[in-house]
Amino acid sequence: MRLTLERSSLLKSLNHVQRVVERRNTIPILSNVLLRADGGKLTLKATDLDLEVTETTAASIEQDGSTTVPAHMLYDIVRKLPDGAEVMMAVGDDNGLSLVAGRSQFRLQMLPESDFPDLTAGEFSHMFRMPCTEFKTLIDRTQFAISTEETRYYLNGIYFHGVEDSGTMMLRAVATDGHRLAQAQTPAPDGVEGMPGIIVPRKAVGEVQKLLEDPDASVTVEVSDTKIRFTVGSVVLTSKLIDGTFPDYNRVIPSDNDKELKLDRASFSQAVDRVSTIASDRGRAVKLSLTDGQLVLSVNNPDSGSAEEELAVGYSSDALDIGFNSRYLLDITSQLSADETSFMLSDPGSPTLIREGGESGALYVLMPMRV
Repeated sequence: MRLTLERSSLLKSLNHVQRVVERRNTIPILSNVLLRADGGKLTLKATDLDLEVTETTAASIEQDGSTTVPAHMLYDIVRKLPDGAEVMMAVGDDNGLSLVAGRSQFRLQMLPESDFPDLTAGEFSHMFRMPCTEFKTLIDRTQFAISTEETRYYLNGIYFHGVEDSGTMMLRAVATDGHRLAQAQTPAPDGVEGMPGIIVPRKAVGEVQKLLEDPDASVTVEVSDTKIRFTVGSVVLTSKLIDGTFPDYNRVIPSDNDKELKLDRASFSQAVDRVSTIASDRGRAVKLSLTDGQLVLSVNNPDSGSAEEELAVGYSSDALDIGFNSRYLLDITSQLSADETSFMLSDPGSPTLIREGGESGALYVLMPMRV
C-alpha cells in the first residue's frame, strides 16, 4: 500500500471514525482503524463491535493495499501536523506503516486486515431519506431523556417508529428514563410506513448527531431486524439496535390534566436556574407555588439557605404547590424553541404535561418530586 493525500482530508475522516474506538480495549484489533487504499480513494473504518463507522476520502494511490494501525495514535499524529501538509503513507516489507509529512517521519505498528471484524453483514429491509436538520431535531429534542440505568437496557436509547397522527404519517422519536419522557415527531418520509419500531442505542445516537451538522445535507437511514445504517455524504455509520421492547409510553402521557399554566419560557428557565443555585446536588428540588396569575419558585436547603422568585404567569385554576427536579426542568426548557410554554397540571403527585406554544410536535412529561 502506498498513497498520498491532504492532511485536512485525512484529519476530517479520522475525526469521524476514531470517536467510536474505545480508549481501553481487551481486544487489540478494536483499538485500530482499518485503512484500505483502492480505486483512487482511501477508506477508513473503525468499530467497537456495536457500532461501525466508515468514511471514504480522495487520495493519490500509487499502490493498492490495506492494513490496520492504532486509531487514536494516528489521529493525534495527523492532528499535530502543520496545515496544508501532504501526508504519504506506505506499507513496506518490514511490517510497519510508514507515515511521512514534510520533515516528520513516523512508523506505526500494524495488525492484519484479516483480524478486523465486519459489522455490516445482512440485509436492510426498510429505507428512508430525509434532511439532516429534521432528523437532528428529533434527536436534539429527545436525547436528554435517555436512561443511563443499565438494568433497564431497553430505555438506553431513542425509540423511533412510524405513527399516524391526525391522518398524517409521522416519524416519532421517544425517550424516557422513568422520571421524564420526551417525544418529538416530524412528517414521515417515504419508506417509514410499515417499518418496525426500533431502539437506537445512546452511543449511536450521539455519533449520528455529530454527523448531521450540515444543514444542506440529507441522511439515508436503512433498518433491519437487528441493525441500523446511517449514510451522510461519504460517512456510513452502522449500529446494532437494542434488542428489547420499548414500553407503551402512551400510558404515561396524561390526558385529563385540567390546570393550565402558561408562561414565558426564557424568564421561567432563568428563574429556575437562579433559585436552584441554592439546591443541594442530591435534592435539586424546586417548588412551584401557583395562585391566580402568579408563580412563586422557591428552594429551601437546610445546609445552605433558601431562595425565592416571583413570576407573572397565565394561571386561573385552583392554588397548587408542586415540586420538580430543577435539572429536569432546565433540560426540557432548553429544548423548547417557542417563547410561550404550556404546563398541564393535575395535582402534586401526578405527572405534568409540558408542550410548546404552537404546533411543534414536541411534548414532555415530567414526574413531580416531594417538596
